[in-house]
Order: sequence, then C-alpha cells, then structure tokens
Amino acid sequence: MSGGKDSFLSAVIAIEQGLELEKALIVKPSEYSYMFHFPNVLYATETASLLDLEYEFVDEAHFERKISELAGEGLNAIVSGAIASEYQKTRIERLCTANKIVSFTPLWKIDQERIIREIINAGIRAMIVSVSAEGLGEQDLGKEINLPYLDHLKSLEKRYGINISGEGGEYESFVFGYGSKVKRVQGHRVWSGSGGYFIIDRIES
Repeated sequence: MSGGKDSFLSAVIAIEQGLELEKALIVKPSEYSYMFHFPNVLYATETASLLDLEYEFVDEAHFERKISELAGEGLNAIVSGAIASEYQKTRIERLCTANKIVSFTPLWKIDQERIIREIINAGIRAMIVSVSAEGLGEQDLGKEINLPYLDHLKSLEKRYGINISGEGGEYESFVFGYGSKVKRVQGHRVWSGSGGYFIIDRIES
C-alpha cells in the first residue's frame, strides 16, 4: 500500500469480495520510481490504519525478496492498484507466478473516470500530493479529489490529453480518510520548474 488512491480502492474491493487482508506492505522507493509512490510514503501507515491494517516497510530494492519470504510464511495473494501500466502489472504477475501466489488487480483496464467516481462514492478521501504535467500547477497541490476536481481533471484531459487517474505520472495522491475516519493533514508545497510536491508535515486523527 502506497498511501495512494488506487492501492487503497483495490484493498477496499478485496475486502468487499471476501479477501482477508493480513498486512499493508509499504514500499520505500527510490525517488521517481516507476512502480511505487514517492511523496509522503512514510505516512502511508496512516492510510493503512483507515482499514485497521498492520503494516511493514520494505525498501524497493528488497521488495521481491520480501515477497518470497512472506510467501514462505503463508502469503497467498498480492492486492495491487495497477490500472493501465503493463510494466507494473507484469512485474507483479511475474513475482506472483514465481512464488505460486495470486495477483489481484481489480482496477485493471477499468475506465478511469469510473475509478475516480468509485473512489468518491466509496467515501475515500484523497488529496493531490505531487503534480508533473501540463495544466497541473502549484495550486493543485493539497486539493481533494472530489466531483468538482474530477470535472477539472476531465477538462485537462480534453485540453492536454492527461490521464485523469494519474496513471501516466501526471499526479500522485494520498488517502487521508475513509467513511467516518478522517485524518487532519498539515503540510507545505514545494515547487520546482514544472512540477512539485505537497509535503506532509503532520497528521492527526
């Protein structure tokens, strides 16, 4: 679990379909990872707590070894939030095949506007924590992904061709609430050139 909206929605769907989630594996990536979120990953523990999940950190360089260790301890499936990235899905599936476990990717190839609407309708509260695409600026950092913001993303998709779910790296998100559980997030913006981050300073329940 990265702390982002897609992995969180995937976990919610898994629970709704009867899977028993044992742990949120939080991967600490190298900056600009093709696989895992970078901004605010240390606060993904707060996101995991919204589902009452235990968590464990692992460096990206040790991710595959950790999965093999967990498979040896009884892990039988990985839930991931891949939507359209063949690289992400293929890497996870190869890892699962090698360890004889199941890859569960409930968002794969689903219409991306539908995914955003499902996030909103499910009561998942997510905010923008990084942007790096034309049309997205410093003013977007810290904004909540709600219906008005979805309209904003759709207008940018039409004008600039961005991916409205952020699957192309246009933006990354952080889940700070689910249902009646909402975290209070304090942070600051950092901007450089054509992109930037919302850096979380503090989270309170």
